[in-house]
Parts: sequence; C-alpha cells; structure tokens
Amino acid sequence: MKPQSIISNLHLKFAEKTWNETFQLVRRCMDKSRDESNPCEPLVRSLERLQEVFNVSSMNTMKSRLEVIAKQQGMGFHITEATCYLTADLFYLEVVLLPSGGVEEVKVAPHGGAPVPSESLLQLLRSKHFAEFSMKLAALLTQYNIPGDNEMKLKLFASLQCLWKDLQQMSHLLRVSKDSESQVDMINNGRIGCLIPGKEDSPLTIQFYINPTDGIKTSDLQITVHSVVQAAQVTVGVSEVTHKLQVASVLPQPPQLDPQGSPVFLPLGEVPYETLPACFLLRVQPAIPVSLVFVNKLSQITAVTIPDVDLQWAPLSKLLMRRHANGHGETSDEQDAIFTVPLPGGVLHSYVLPGAAWGTPSQRGAEVDSIPFTHPAHVPALLELLRHQCAINTLLTSCFASQCSVCDLHFEVLPESETSFSVTFHRPHTDSLAVLLVNVSDSHQITCRLFGAGLEDRSVEEYISTVVKRCMSIPVTLRTLYSKLEEVTSAPLSPSRLAPTEAENDHSSPSSTAVTDTNNALTAVSQSASVPEHSFSVPSSARYAMSVAKSELLPEINTSPAINPYPFNPVGVFPHWMSNNGQLSELI
Repeated sequence: MKPQSIISNLHLKFAEKTWNETFQLVRRCMDKSRDESNPCEPLVRSLERLQEVFNVSSMNTMKSRLEVIAKQQGMGFHITEATCYLTADLFYLEVVLLPSGGVEEVKVAPHGGAPVPSESLLQLLRSKHFAEFSMKLAALLTQYNIPGDNEMKLKLFASLQCLWKDLQQMSHLLRVSKDSESQVDMINNGRIGCLIPGKEDSPLTIQFYINPTDGIKTSDLQITVHSVVQAAQVTVGVSEVTHKLQVASVLPQPPQLDPQGSPVFLPLGEVPYETLPACFLLRVQPAIPVSLVFVNKLSQITAVTIPDVDLQWAPLSKLLMRRHANGHGETSDEQDAIFTVPLPGGVLHSYVLPGAAWGTPSQRGAEVDSIPFTHPAHVPALLELLRHQCAINTLLTSCFASQCSVCDLHFEVLPESETSFSVTFHRPHTDSLAVLLVNVSDSHQITCRLFGAGLEDRSVEEYISTVVKRCMSIPVTLRTLYSKLEEVTSAPLSPSRLAPTEAENDHSSPSSTAVTDTNNALTAVSQSASVPEHSFSVPSSARYAMSVAKSELLPEINTSPAINPYPFNPVGVFPHWMSNNGQLSELI
C-alpha cells in the first residue's frame, strides 16, 4: 500500500500545477542526470510524451521541442536569442524563430560552407510536423555519417563532393535518345540515369529504372502517380580495406567521350587521391533482389567485394514474392508457388513456379541495398547491371497476383539460366504443349523463342518479342500469344498460318501491331485491383506432365555458352584504385 500512497500524494501535490510547470520540472530533473551520456530513460520518455501533447505556441516551447529532437538524434543544441543551432560533426542546422513560436527560416550549413536555406525543413516545422522533421533530420545525419576522426571525415567529405561534381558532368555529356518520352529515356537509358543533384539537406540521387509501362504519360503530361522509380543515393562508407579515393576531378576539362561513347578519364598519375579505409556507396532505394551471379558481377566491375555478412540469401523467386506480398503468405523454398492473374475479358491465368526448380543454388539471390565502388567510371556499368536485374524482376513479378479457386489457363514458369526462363502451356484446342523461352540479354534486349510441333515461324517470335518489350508483362504476352495460336487451330499448323495476315503486313509492322494489341490489356491489368484469396491447387501429375513435355520440347535450351553482356577489360583505372594490402578478385 505504501507505493500507492506515495503516488496518491504526488497526484494531490501536482493536481493544481499547470502543464508548463510540470514540463519545466521534468527538464530540471533531466539536467541533474548523474550520467550526461546516458540520461534517465523514464525521464526522457516522460519528456517526449509531454512534448507530443504540448501546444507549441511560444518561442520557448518551440526551443524545447527542437532541443528534445536534437537529443533524440544525438546532436548538440545551442541557443542565441531567437536562433537555435542543432549541431553535428560535419553540418549544423540554423533555425530562426518568431516570438509566437513560429519559424522564420531554416538553414543547413555543411562544414566549411555557408548556411543555405532548406525549404523542406522549413515547411515541416511551420506545419508542426515534428515527427517528419525528426525523420528528415535522421536522413540528413545518415548523409553526413562519415566514419573516422575529424581529419578523415573532412577528407572523405571533400572526396564525396568531387565525385558528385564528376557524376553531374558525366550526366550532361551527349548521348543518343532511345525513348520518345524524355524522362523515361533519361531514367532507363542515361549513362548516369536521371541525376538529382545533391543539396545540403539531401545527397545526390540517381534514378535509374522505371517500368516502361509505368512511364506512360497521362493527359497532364506527368508520369503516373503509381510509378515506382528505382533510385540510389551516392554516399560514402567505411571499409575494412583501404582504397584510393579522388580528392579532385578525374575528368579532363572539357569532358570528352571515347569512340565507344564512354567518358574519358584522366590517367591515374595526374589525379590527386587519398588512401583511406572507406569507399563510395550506391545506397539503393528500395533494395533490389539480385541473383548470386549478378552480385558477383557487381563486385567484378568495381573490384570491391559486397559484404556477404549483410546479405540474406534465398531463392530469387521467393524474394520477389515476399516483396510482392509485403511479407505475407510466404511459402517454403521447396513449396510450389501458384498465382492467378486476372486479365481483360474476364480471363484468368494460373502461373506455377515450382519450388524445386527455383530453389537451386544457381537461382539464389539476396536483397542488395548498398554497392561499394571507388571511381566514377564504375557507376555507368553498375547502373546497367542493376537495370538488367530490374528488367528480369519486373517480368517475373508480373506473374504474381492473388490466388483464386477457378482458372482458365495454366502456365508453368521455370528458370533456364540467370537471364532466361521458360513458360510451358497447353496449346489452344489441342492436346500438345508449347514452350515460350524468354531471354533477357539486358534491360534493352528481350527476345522470345517458341517451341512446339509446327511452331517454327520466326515472324511470330519477333511479334511476341515486341509485345513483351512493350508491356513488360508475361501474362499480357501469353494472352496475346494464346490468341494468335487460336487463330490457326482450325487449320493445320504451318509457318504461313502463324505469320501475320496479308492485311496486317500491308497496314502495320509487328512493332506497331504489338503496341495496338497490348494497349487495352495494359490498361485493364493495371486497373485490376485484386482477386479474393482462396485455396488453389494444380494436380502434381499435370505439373509433372508439363515439365516432362517441356524437357522433350526444348532440346536446345542452355546448349550455347552464355554471352557476357558486360564485357570488361581489366585495365585502366579500375583495379589500381585499391591499395596493395587488399586482396582483389580478377575482373571480368
């Protein structure tokens, strides 16, 4: 009873106290903490809860709120009249307050630089969105979270700024456009993607991949709000091995292109550098599921190993399913995954991804969120490899949707290599099978081969290849192919019957026909929200029959040697930007 009596007495004692007096009492208790490096946690939580309900209506209350946020982020806090300073090692925030508690101006000052106004931070404080302001401050700390003592931090910060300037100059070099939509073309085809210059309150960011179907413009000539752009922030991080990092530009002035259209870089002997236990980083947002083969290629491009300790390996298909389902309804590596995809006209496709086939070591991958590198010349090759992986992921993910109990057509998706997969299905109105082999040579080259008795017409393969590149959807592609095959079931299968009709040849090319046939399908698929989830199963005997038939139909799959889409000559700047105490893998 004694503790309850003490609490009751405290309640009576402070019943008539105002919130402001209680607030000041908690602050005084915190100031008297015996260990300044580790203040009393209950008092900290109490102060934070008080701050959340306290109305910021004066300069003093705004100062107190900013002080709490600074301490939460591990920053210093200082006050001079109407200005608050939130300080860190390499930058500080300057917040100018009004007597009413409002905010007049917010500036960010990097080390050695003049304070620069930050509109985003200013609007958050003016709107009293303190939680968002704290998150923005945490991101800013991450940007300036450079390892080492003060001297090393300054060197790394200077090196990072030189890298940013070189990447910006590289992004302005002339190139040939490949897409009529300028923003999509810059993102998917630019040697440095779509570059968003770094500012005092945000690092340099590269947008490097968007599904071309997401980039279709609306009537207001803006990219649709549902578009997901893959991006990467360019920062610096600690490394167990020392690397030579630039402390000046590595581009000749003015910048030049070689005969192959790649930027020219200064010889190593002409570039000042510092040998430091750190490297540059591409922080990928969001993280990308990357196959083991591609992880190794990323390391070969940069001669810097991606730390394996941070990678959690799993079948690539499972990683993509996990992202698609937001972690819900996961299956084991050995279990088959079955999805039903709704298509225009009420058609439902069932896609089976056998767990045993996708669970082999060659199909394993990991979500990569950080890629180390040491030279700006690495960035274009890294982006092309990431785009390649994104294209593969986009096609596979198109097969994922909610499960359903009833389905019209069944398809089995199997891996053939790290860059190709096959889709086996029953041909319309027959008892035979057909197999579509999809090969993703890189993010810009996707080809299809069709296997089955009487399916030797190359014009159909070109037509379907155009469709898949246009829509980046396996269900839409298979719907188009299935409709094409249905047209010839009433007559013996022959190349002449499978080829486009004479009228089609007179009025449209395969490319334009594919665009016309898939536009409505793309719209309908994007508007299909979801299908109610029910249990669904395909008889194992049927799946076995499909697998056996596929193996008989595809005697030539995987017989030719793999072509490396990223040929790399191990000379020049790449291997020499590591110091001799690092053990390097051989470049491609």
